[in-house]
Amino acid sequence: MLLAAVVLIVIVALVFDFINGFHDAANSIATVVSTRVLSPNLAVAWAAFFNFVAAFAGGVHVANTMGKGIINFEMLRAAGPTAVLMVIFSALMGAITWNLLTWWWGLPSSSSHALAGGMIGATLPVLGFQGLVGSGIARIAAFIVLSPLIGMFLGITMMVISTWTVHKQTPLRVDTWFRRLQLVSSAIFSFSHGTNDAQKVMGIIAVVLFGTIWRDRPFHIDWWMIISCHAAIAMGTFFGGWRIIRTMGHSLTKLAPIGGFSAETGGGVTIIALAELGIPVSTTHTITGAIVGVGSTRGWRAVKWGTAGRIIWAWVFTIPAAALVSVLVYGITLAVVRLVG
Repeated sequence: MLLAAVVLIVIVALVFDFINGFHDAANSIATVVSTRVLSPNLAVAWAAFFNFVAAFAGGVHVANTMGKGIINFEMLRAAGPTAVLMVIFSALMGAITWNLLTWWWGLPSSSSHALAGGMIGATLPVLGFQGLVGSGIARIAAFIVLSPLIGMFLGITMMVISTWTVHKQTPLRVDTWFRRLQLVSSAIFSFSHGTNDAQKVMGIIAVVLFGTIWRDRPFHIDWWMIISCHAAIAMGTFFGGWRIIRTMGHSLTKLAPIGGFSAETGGGVTIIALAELGIPVSTTHTITGAIVGVGSTRGWRAVKWGTAGRIIWAWVFTIPAAALVSVLVYGITLAVVRLVG
């Protein structure tokens, strides 16, 4: 029975990873589609390929943070296998529910923060506040603000450098060059998306396994977790969340290929650097900041601040909303468990 429950939770975790890729496909391809460098179908295939390739080059720092840096893993493991399974199941369902709602509304919210909120909410009924790792949560909360600002700064910097480099060239030549370069920048961002986001679910799967059937083993990330999580997120990206792609690619600002290149490169570099530090940042927040930064170089009115405001509200509510849903799921799950004994 325990093994069957573990397998079920691992499958649910991979489903979340798939939905994460589906939900965040816009982050990787919105600019390359809006500038018409690639067709939508080619763009998602391109992004999915580099999501998966990241499995062979990325580290596992973010996975360790998600597994041991938000909730007190040793305390949760001591609470027993049932507690581990119920907490992780409730956290995943809270994050999945919020992701699907924001996809339906066309809002590019953060899958990373939805999962973090789900873990926080599901842990509280079992372990209370002492079961949370305050320093890890504080870092994640800080980068809700910092990651889009860093993305914005690097997006502006890349745009200024790129514009200065080609200012003597004809618009046609500039457009031709950056259409080709945008393939590279899109690959960089898709790689960074895989590096950061796939690792979150590796950490969750490790918590399930080393908190239940492998309780006598030290916490670590196995190779098969890396491959399966990258495969799941790549598959989700391939199917794409088109509602959010329209918001990211057209509703925030209008981008030319030079702008798309600058936004993707600035956002991708930010995410790769922070992933090496083990900080599970939001790829959504980062690329949104980079796109807004690039758009603002053409003037304040080039950015549609009403759309940006809707996105920011989605950011603000993600962690508490996912936490609330996970608490409700935990209560329902507990009632079902008690009913069936």
